[in-house]
Amino acid sequence: MRLPRLVCALLAACCCCPHATGVPQNTEVPAVELVEAEVGNTALLKCGPSDSPGNFSHVDWFFFHKEREVLIFRVRHGQGQSEPGEYQHRLSLQGPEATLALSQVTPHDEHIFVCKSKRPRLQDYHMELRVYKAPEEPTIQANAVGIHVDRQELREVATCVGRNGYPIPQVIWYKNGRPLREEENRVHIQSKQIVESSGLYTLQSVLNAQLVKEDKDAQFYCELNYRLPSGNHMKESKEVTVPVFYPAEKVWLEIEPVGLLKEGDHVEIKCLTDGNPQPDFTIWKQNASTREMEEKTTNENGILSLQPAQKQHSGLYQCQSLDLETMITLSSDPQELVVNYVSDVRVNPTAPEGQEGGSLTLTCEAESNQDLEFQWLRDKTGQLLGKGSILHLNNLKREGGGGYLCMASAPRVPGLNRTQLVNVGIVGPPWMAIKEKKMWVQENTAVNLSCEASGHPRPTISWNINGSATERNLDLQTILSTLNVLVTPELLQTGAECTASSPLGRNTTIIILELVTLTTLTPDSNQTTALSTSTVSPHARANSTSTEKKLPEPESKGVVIVAVIVCILVLAVLGAALYFFYKKGKLPCGRSGKQEMERNTSI
Repeated sequence: MRLPRLVCALLAACCCCPHATGVPQNTEVPAVELVEAEVGNTALLKCGPSDSPGNFSHVDWFFFHKEREVLIFRVRHGQGQSEPGEYQHRLSLQGPEATLALSQVTPHDEHIFVCKSKRPRLQDYHMELRVYKAPEEPTIQANAVGIHVDRQELREVATCVGRNGYPIPQVIWYKNGRPLREEENRVHIQSKQIVESSGLYTLQSVLNAQLVKEDKDAQFYCELNYRLPSGNHMKESKEVTVPVFYPAEKVWLEIEPVGLLKEGDHVEIKCLTDGNPQPDFTIWKQNASTREMEEKTTNENGILSLQPAQKQHSGLYQCQSLDLETMITLSSDPQELVVNYVSDVRVNPTAPEGQEGGSLTLTCEAESNQDLEFQWLRDKTGQLLGKGSILHLNNLKREGGGGYLCMASAPRVPGLNRTQLVNVGIVGPPWMAIKEKKMWVQENTAVNLSCEASGHPRPTISWNINGSATERNLDLQTILSTLNVLVTPELLQTGAECTASSPLGRNTTIIILELVTLTTLTPDSNQTTALSTSTVSPHARANSTSTEKKLPEPESKGVVIVAVIVCILVLAVLGAALYFFYKKGKLPCGRSGKQEMERNTSI
């Protein structure tokens, strides 16, 4: 029995307890009915079994306290009355069968209750009230300090707490989903209970164990098993891991990123061991000349960062670790780092020149630890001109001058390539991008006039008018000059002219200025604004006073309509008159024509 003292008190009161002196041993023990209820709910205590007669008019209810009966409720003539005490305000009578309802059940209500019926006269009926309360979700706290596996002793792994349950739940510990049992010198579970003022229990369970290296990723959790009137239940905590410390047995070196590396990559070299925690590391690199290992400087995380990686970073690297717990030094196997490169791209000749109509040969070379492929590209357009280390340029034209790119690439290493620019000069006098062009301008506004010329040697540009000029070299043989000027009547008359000059000759671009004016119509015309332009020849006379021709003002709609109507009327009158004279024979030409036709018909 869960309450032996209470049961013994009941039996002693009935003169049936075997431990009571002077009590006959063959006295029959009264039956005790089990009543279950959850904390906070209402417990129903019925006076007798279900097949007992109803209409209890005189009943007294007791509970056992310290081996004596305490009266808590009376029923007289079917009316209930609570006795003063702890149950005074929580007892009530339900139904005609003298069922006693105990509300707001607590763990303190776990007693044996006795119903004594006088009308009808029945044997005393005993009930044992058992109370249940599900514990809260268990919480678990892992050992945050960690456990050393080389220490031959049990260490605290985790603590599990289940609060406010009743009765005391059972705790089971799990590792990687498997239950743990007590095992000498391996596993020990220590639990204690705390009784709250409410009568509920808080269970605290500590798992102590001796861990091994393989437990570094083990998942621990606890499970609470408890019972309710509805049956058995369980609640699980979350899973936790515990830091497990163990010395390293080997050390190795890792290089990131993995795969073929090239110059410009961000490369990291780091050391790792199979120990925990990771010890202090030192990274060494072999000197290519002396073959001696030299210590390299690492960052605060012990990582050697090569950013950007260069071909001189290639070589043998090695890690060393020192375990401060055991003072053991371990070394890794040497590992080779290869930084693929393409360098020293050269084009011969370095300053190529050719005559217009002639030919030219360009040769490209480069150094690399990989097999290379060569491509030739036009600098401005990116046009592929050919593959291979040699480029032949035949029948040279002026437009063929300028920049050429030689690209040396390593096909086995994606993204590894280098280019070299060379400028080809086509020897000849200056030539202009445009011989003559027109610009639309407005008077008394500032405009930018531009002039582009090419040649080898590169020419210089001059203007025939004053202004603020700036120059920009587009490549080794092309120059762009921009002149900022104010549009004046004189400039409209003369236009502008730029001249490109070099030791081999000169050339000119003429800029013709076209004047743009806005002509506004009368407000009632409903027509859009019209543009009026005039062309000024650069050879116009200096004394010319008018360089602008305006369109005549359009007539109003009314005048136009009247003029059209008058024209139609005049044409109608004129047509009628001509027809009249023709019918009267007054028109000689018409008549002679008619007579001629009659004569021909008769013949």
